[in-house]
Amino acid sequence: MSETTSAYESVLVISLKLGDEGIQKVIEKFKSVIERHATLDGVDEWGRRRLAYQINKETEGYYVLFNFTSTAEFPAELDRRYKIADGVLRSLIIKKEEK
Repeated sequence: MSETTSAYESVLVISLKLGDEGIQKVIEKFKSVIERHATLDGVDEWGRRRLAYQINKETEGYYVLFNFTSTAEFPAELDRRYKIADGVLRSLIIKKEEK
């Protein structure tokens, strides 16, 4: 019996202090994590955006949206990895509504 999968989207806000190269490394790292444990449906780089409020004395961040399909266990593991990763200011993972 196969496990059911659901569609998720995750927004990641990366610190600009990492520089362009560092930001790309973080994006690639999480892209490969998602690809190993789920089906990556798309990556949308929103780029530099102003934050709604300061986080760690920063007023801007680099926003990236990941769309993926996975089992229910994976988002918790992805969230745990976001929290311990250097340069990640904020992250959000939401389950998309089934149509």
